[in-house]
Amino acid sequence: MSTEFIYGFHAVQSRLRSHPESVVELYVDAERKDQRSRNLLQLAEEQKVRVLPVDRARLAGMSGFANNQGCVARVNPVKLAVSIDDVLSELTEPALLLVLDGVQDPHNLGACLRLADAMGAHAVIAPRDRAVGVNATVRKVASGAAEVVPFIPVTNLARSLRELKDQGIWIIGAAGEAEQTLYQAKLSGPIAWVMGAEGEGLRRLTREHCDELVKIPMLGSVDSLNVSVASGICLFETRRQRQAGA
Repeated sequence: MSTEFIYGFHAVQSRLRSHPESVVELYVDAERKDQRSRNLLQLAEEQKVRVLPVDRARLAGMSGFANNQGCVARVNPVKLAVSIDDVLSELTEPALLLVLDGVQDPHNLGACLRLADAMGAHAVIAPRDRAVGVNATVRKVASGAAEVVPFIPVTNLARSLRELKDQGIWIIGAAGEAEQTLYQAKLSGPIAWVMGAEGEGLRRLTREHCDELVKIPMLGSVDSLNVSVASGICLFETRRQRQAGA
Protein backbone atom coordinates (compact mmCIF):
# COMPACT_ATOMS: atom_id res chain seq x y z
CA MET A 1 0.00 0.00 0.00
CA SER A 2 1.52 3.36 -1.03
CA THR A 3 1.71 6.09 1.58
CA GLU A 4 0.92 9.78 1.18
CA PHE A 5 1.59 13.00 3.04
CA ILE A 6 -0.97 15.13 4.87
CA TYR A 7 -0.11 18.40 6.58
CA GLY A 8 -1.50 21.12 8.81
CA PHE A 9 -2.56 20.83 12.45
CA HIS A 10 -6.25 20.16 11.89
CA ALA A 11 -5.73 17.48 9.25
CA VAL A 12 -2.96 15.71 11.17
CA GLN A 13 -4.71 15.84 14.55
CA SER A 14 -7.95 14.55 13.02
CA ARG A 15 -6.11 11.60 11.47
CA LEU A 16 -4.36 10.83 14.79
CA ARG A 17 -7.71 10.84 16.58
CA SER A 18 -9.88 9.04 14.03
CA HIS A 19 -7.44 6.64 12.36
CA PRO A 20 -4.20 6.51 14.38
CA GLU A 21 -3.31 3.09 12.94
CA SER A 22 -2.92 4.72 9.52
CA VAL A 23 -0.20 7.18 10.63
CA VAL A 24 3.23 5.79 9.80
CA GLU A 25 5.37 8.72 10.97
CA LEU A 26 4.94 12.29 12.08
CA TYR A 27 7.44 14.95 11.04
CA VAL A 28 7.50 18.18 13.04
CA ASP A 29 9.43 21.44 12.90
CA ALA A 30 12.40 20.90 15.21
CA GLU A 31 12.41 24.59 16.15
CA ARG A 32 8.73 24.93 17.01
CA LYS A 33 8.12 24.68 20.78
CA ASP A 34 4.74 26.42 21.25
CA GLN A 35 1.71 24.95 23.04
CA ARG A 36 -0.01 23.87 19.84
CA SER A 37 3.02 21.85 18.81
CA ARG A 38 3.34 20.33 22.29
CA ASN A 39 -0.31 19.26 22.19
CA LEU A 40 0.29 17.54 18.87
CA LEU A 41 3.34 15.72 20.22
CA GLN A 42 1.38 14.58 23.26
CA LEU A 43 -1.39 13.21 21.04
CA ALA A 44 1.17 11.38 18.89
CA GLU A 45 2.76 9.89 22.01
CA GLU A 46 -0.64 8.71 23.27
CA GLN A 47 -1.28 7.01 19.94
CA LYS A 48 2.25 5.55 19.91
CA VAL A 49 3.17 7.24 16.62
CA ARG A 50 6.84 7.78 15.82
CA VAL A 51 7.78 11.49 15.76
CA LEU A 52 10.76 12.83 13.80
CA PRO A 53 11.93 16.44 14.38
CA VAL A 54 13.21 17.83 11.06
CA ASP A 55 14.13 21.19 9.56
CA ARG A 56 11.65 23.43 7.78
CA ALA A 57 13.16 22.79 4.36
CA ARG A 58 12.40 19.08 4.61
CA LEU A 59 8.85 19.78 5.76
CA ALA A 60 8.38 22.14 2.84
CA GLY A 61 9.55 19.50 0.39
CA MET A 62 7.15 16.88 1.77
CA SER A 63 4.18 19.26 1.69
CA GLY A 64 4.92 20.65 -1.75
CA PHE A 65 6.05 23.95 -0.26
CA ALA A 66 2.53 24.70 0.99
CA ASN A 67 1.82 26.18 4.42
CA ASN A 68 2.29 23.03 6.51
CA GLN A 69 2.22 24.81 9.93
CA GLY A 70 5.26 22.80 11.00
CA CYS A 71 3.76 19.32 10.87
CA VAL A 72 3.54 16.67 8.15
CA ALA A 73 2.37 13.08 8.58
CA ARG A 74 3.16 10.14 6.33
CA VAL A 75 0.02 8.02 6.29
CA ASN A 76 -1.58 5.00 4.70
CA PRO A 77 -4.82 5.79 2.85
CA VAL A 78 -7.93 5.40 4.98
CA LYS A 79 -10.72 3.36 3.46
CA LEU A 80 -14.03 5.04 4.19
CA ALA A 81 -17.25 4.01 2.46
CA VAL A 82 -16.34 3.31 -1.16
CA SER A 83 -19.76 3.35 -2.79
CA ILE A 84 -23.08 5.10 -2.49
CA ASP A 85 -24.69 1.80 -1.51
CA ASP A 86 -22.19 1.45 1.36
CA VAL A 87 -23.24 4.84 2.69
CA LEU A 88 -26.99 4.33 2.32
CA SER A 89 -26.94 0.87 3.89
CA GLU A 90 -25.64 2.26 7.20
CA LEU A 91 -28.04 5.21 7.60
CA THR A 92 -30.46 5.52 10.50
CA GLU A 93 -31.99 8.80 9.27
CA PRO A 94 -33.04 10.22 5.87
CA ALA A 95 -30.08 10.55 3.55
CA LEU A 96 -28.42 13.94 3.13
CA LEU A 97 -25.88 13.91 0.31
CA LEU A 98 -23.84 16.63 -1.38
CA VAL A 99 -23.16 16.15 -5.11
CA LEU A 100 -20.54 18.38 -6.75
CA ASP A 101 -20.82 18.67 -10.52
CA GLY A 102 -17.23 19.14 -11.66
CA VAL A 103 -15.64 21.28 -8.92
CA GLN A 104 -11.99 21.72 -9.86
CA ASP A 105 -10.57 23.98 -7.15
CA PRO A 106 -9.09 21.93 -4.26
CA HIS A 107 -9.83 24.77 -1.82
CA ASN A 108 -13.51 24.63 -2.76
CA LEU A 109 -13.63 20.86 -2.38
CA GLY A 110 -11.90 21.06 1.00
CA ALA A 111 -14.36 23.69 2.17
CA CYS A 112 -17.30 21.58 0.90
CA LEU A 113 -16.05 18.56 2.85
CA ARG A 114 -15.71 20.67 5.98
CA LEU A 115 -19.25 21.99 5.57
CA ALA A 116 -20.56 18.50 4.84
CA ASP A 117 -19.10 17.30 8.12
CA ALA A 118 -20.44 20.28 10.06
CA MET A 119 -23.96 19.86 8.66
CA GLY A 120 -24.05 16.07 9.02
CA ALA A 121 -24.07 15.22 5.32
CA HIS A 122 -23.49 11.50 4.86
CA ALA A 123 -21.23 11.68 1.79
CA VAL A 124 -19.87 13.95 -0.91
CA ILE A 125 -20.21 12.62 -4.46
CA ALA A 126 -18.35 13.95 -7.52
CA PRO A 127 -17.43 12.85 -11.04
CA ARG A 128 -14.13 11.03 -11.33
CA ASP A 129 -13.07 12.97 -14.45
CA ARG A 130 -12.74 16.72 -14.96
CA ALA A 131 -12.98 17.36 -11.23
CA VAL A 132 -10.53 17.58 -8.36
CA GLY A 133 -10.07 14.60 -6.06
CA VAL A 134 -8.96 14.48 -2.45
CA ASN A 135 -5.31 15.53 -2.27
CA ALA A 136 -3.08 17.08 0.39
CA THR A 137 -4.41 20.60 -0.23
CA VAL A 138 -8.00 19.39 0.05
CA ARG A 139 -7.20 17.60 3.32
CA LYS A 140 -5.63 20.71 4.85
CA VAL A 141 -8.53 22.99 3.87
CA ALA A 142 -11.03 20.38 5.06
CA SER A 143 -9.45 20.60 8.55
CA GLY A 144 -9.97 16.93 9.31
CA ALA A 145 -13.30 16.43 7.53
CA ALA A 146 -11.64 14.50 4.71
CA GLU A 147 -10.79 11.82 7.27
CA VAL A 148 -14.41 11.22 8.29
CA VAL A 149 -16.73 12.25 5.43
CA PRO A 150 -16.88 9.66 2.63
CA PHE A 151 -15.84 11.18 -0.70
CA ILE A 152 -17.16 9.05 -3.54
CA PRO A 153 -15.91 9.67 -7.08
CA VAL A 154 -18.22 8.21 -9.74
CA THR A 155 -17.57 7.38 -13.36
CA ASN A 156 -20.94 8.59 -14.65
CA LEU A 157 -22.66 11.28 -12.59
CA ALA A 158 -25.96 11.15 -14.50
CA ARG A 159 -26.23 7.40 -13.96
CA SER A 160 -25.43 7.82 -10.26
CA LEU A 161 -28.21 10.40 -9.93
CA ARG A 162 -30.64 7.95 -11.56
CA GLU A 163 -29.57 5.27 -9.08
CA LEU A 164 -30.16 7.66 -6.19
CA LYS A 165 -33.66 8.34 -7.52
CA ASP A 166 -34.31 4.61 -7.70
CA GLN A 167 -33.53 4.43 -3.98
CA GLY A 168 -36.07 7.10 -3.12
CA ILE A 169 -33.72 10.08 -2.83
CA TRP A 170 -35.02 13.44 -4.06
CA ILE A 171 -32.47 15.24 -6.27
CA ILE A 172 -32.40 19.01 -5.82
CA GLY A 173 -30.19 21.21 -8.00
CA ALA A 174 -29.11 24.70 -6.95
CA ALA A 175 -29.59 27.06 -9.90
CA GLY A 176 -29.80 30.84 -9.93
CA GLU A 177 -32.50 30.88 -12.62
CA ALA A 178 -34.87 28.56 -10.73
CA GLU A 179 -38.33 29.94 -9.94
CA GLN A 180 -38.65 28.38 -6.49
CA THR A 181 -36.48 29.63 -3.64
CA LEU A 182 -34.65 27.54 -1.09
CA TYR A 183 -37.08 28.60 1.63
CA GLN A 184 -40.07 27.36 -0.38
CA ALA A 185 -38.60 23.88 -0.87
CA LYS A 186 -39.68 21.00 1.36
CA LEU A 187 -36.52 19.37 2.68
CA SER A 188 -37.74 16.73 5.12
CA GLY A 189 -37.08 13.49 3.21
CA PRO A 190 -33.96 11.84 1.75
CA ILE A 191 -32.18 14.50 -0.32
CA ALA A 192 -29.16 14.88 -2.56
CA TRP A 193 -28.13 18.48 -3.14
CA VAL A 194 -26.44 19.03 -6.51
CA MET A 195 -24.12 22.03 -6.81
CA GLY A 196 -22.53 23.27 -10.04
CA ALA A 197 -18.90 23.94 -10.80
CA GLU A 198 -17.13 27.26 -10.34
CA GLY A 199 -18.40 29.77 -12.89
CA GLU A 200 -20.31 27.23 -14.98
CA GLY A 201 -23.09 26.02 -12.75
CA LEU A 202 -24.89 22.75 -13.39
CA ARG A 203 -24.22 20.99 -16.67
CA ARG A 204 -27.24 20.42 -18.91
CA LEU A 205 -27.35 16.65 -18.41
CA THR A 206 -26.97 17.01 -14.66
CA ARG A 207 -29.73 19.59 -14.57
CA GLU A 208 -32.06 17.26 -16.49
CA HIS A 209 -31.60 14.56 -13.84
CA CYS A 210 -32.69 16.85 -10.99
CA ASP A 211 -36.20 16.39 -9.63
CA GLU A 212 -36.32 20.02 -8.61
CA LEU A 213 -34.33 23.24 -9.04
CA VAL A 214 -34.17 25.93 -6.36
CA LYS A 215 -32.34 29.22 -5.97
CA ILE A 216 -30.81 30.88 -2.95
CA PRO A 217 -32.47 34.28 -2.47
CA MET A 218 -29.91 37.02 -3.13
CA LEU A 219 -30.64 40.38 -1.52
CA GLY A 220 -27.50 42.28 -2.48
CA SER A 221 -25.74 43.27 -5.68
CA VAL A 222 -23.91 39.98 -6.35
CA ASP A 223 -25.75 37.32 -8.35
CA SER A 224 -23.87 34.17 -7.33
CA LEU A 225 -22.00 32.54 -4.45
CA ASN A 226 -18.92 30.39 -4.10
CA VAL A 227 -19.88 26.70 -4.38
CA SER A 228 -18.80 25.94 -0.81
CA VAL A 229 -20.80 28.87 0.59
CA ALA A 230 -23.87 27.85 -1.43
CA SER A 231 -23.46 24.24 -0.24
CA GLY A 232 -23.33 25.36 3.37
CA ILE A 233 -26.51 27.44 3.03
CA CYS A 234 -28.45 24.60 1.39
CA LEU A 235 -27.26 21.97 3.88
CA PHE A 236 -27.99 24.25 6.83
CA GLU A 237 -31.54 24.98 5.62
CA THR A 238 -32.14 21.25 5.21
CA ARG A 239 -31.03 20.58 8.78
CA ARG A 240 -33.06 23.55 10.05
CA GLN A 241 -36.25 22.29 8.41
CA ARG A 242 -35.67 18.75 9.66
CA GLN A 243 -35.09 19.96 13.21
CA ALA A 244 -38.17 22.19 13.08
CA GLY A 245 -40.28 19.27 11.91
CA ALA A 246 -38.91 16.79 14.45
